[in-house]
Amino acid sequence: MRAYLSEFIGTFILVFAGCGAIVTNEFSDGTVTHSGIALTFGLVVSALIYAFGDISGAHFNPAVTIAFTYAKKFPIQKIIPYITAQTLGAIAGAGMLWVLFPDNELLGTTLPKIDVWRVFLFETILTYILMVVIINVSTGAKEIGIIAGIAIGGVVWFEAQFAGPITGASMNPARSIGPALVSGHLEHLWLYVIAPIIGAILAVLTCRIVKTKDCCSGNC
Repeated sequence: MRAYLSEFIGTFILVFAGCGAIVTNEFSDGTVTHSGIALTFGLVVSALIYAFGDISGAHFNPAVTIAFTYAKKFPIQKIIPYITAQTLGAIAGAGMLWVLFPDNELLGTTLPKIDVWRVFLFETILTYILMVVIINVSTGAKEIGIIAGIAIGGVVWFEAQFAGPITGASMNPARSIGPALVSGHLEHLWLYVIAPIIGAILAVLTCRIVKTKDCCSGNC
């Protein structure tokens, strides 16, 4: 139960802080800036890894949980409770933003700025890169330690920095589901659910190819 609660709280904080930076930037006519938004996402992910890494593994992302399960590094019986906790945390985070900023239309919802198929490919690649780093710096299915926090937070930051204006740089189904449900903007939500999962699974396949024979088969 502690792990599930940690995933709920962590995903709540991720959405509240990250999407909150987007909402605050709109409210303050650009005071936060795009770079500030990207940095907020990166820093909050790093902080959450240090806070909850040794409790739940600090996934906060259904795509990461699914990928760890596919890699046989995470028990399949926990996948539904983890994803449920993450999704509910994201909805709660977006709900709190709605309470604070009821006039904001999107609440940080991720929407494509170019052709949908290009954004789908973009999000797949972004999540692939993120998961490649996660699976190589994590211990089993736990993102813990100084290296994990810096590396994973850094990836989130630089990907949000260059891809955010085009795709929203979600890389996380829960992060997109929360604001989309609360704001009512469900258009293209499927993209931000499916593409990250595909990208994360492809990262596991890469691990199996480039690392040791038993890597990502439960013995890595």
